Parts: sequence; C-alpha cells; structure tokens
Amino acid sequence: QVQLVESGGGLVQPGESLRLSCAASRSIFRIYGAAWYRQPPGKQRELVAYITPGSMTNYADSVKGRFAISRDNANNTVYLQMNSLKPEDTAVYSCSFGAPPTFWGQGTQVTVSS
Repeated sequence: QVQLVESGGGLVQPGESLRLSCAASRSIFRIYGAAWYRQPPGKQRELVAYITPGSMTNYADSVKGRFAISRDNANNTVYLQMNSLKPEDTAVYSCSFGAPPTFWGQGTQVTVSS
C-alpha cells in the first residue's frame, strides 16, 4: 500500500521559514520523481518544485531562490525548505510522486501572516 505522509505546515510571519516533509512508501520513493504543489485560497493548484530520482530540481519562478526541494534516500523522505516566506505563499501544500502526479499526500496548510 502506497502512503505519503506530510508534516511541517503552520502559521508563520512574513520573512520566516518552514520546512515541509513528505515521507513516502519505499515502493515508490526510489522509482518516481517527487513534487510539491500548492493551492492558494480560491485559486488553482500550481507546481512549486520538482525533484527527479537523481535529484535534479526545477522550481516555479515565484519561489526560485527562496525554496529548496531535496530528498533523503535513507529515510524515503522529500523536503521543501521554504525561506523568506511571503503572504502570497499561503496555501495548502501537497506532495506527489510520479509524472504526471499519480500518488498524493493529504496536504498541509501553510499560512504566512503578520
């Protein structure tokens, strides 16, 4: 059974940092690329960052230089380090595996507000 378990969301002030984690079943972690998506309130879901099984990365223009996606092969976990957070980063963040995305986590709320 494939499982994706996300953690790390919360409420922060502008300029602060958060790290999201996505622990995946070993059966998919080594095979598929992983991505973080987000869905802001009232908007469509958008791709934030993507990492291949070989750890090549790609980012949305809106987060380049502030966010970093990485993967820990020993722990079957993908991370999204988010720095210099802005109010417009407020969204539900979800991790996925596969291209196109096939397996999804439950989502975690990130709220950036003063």
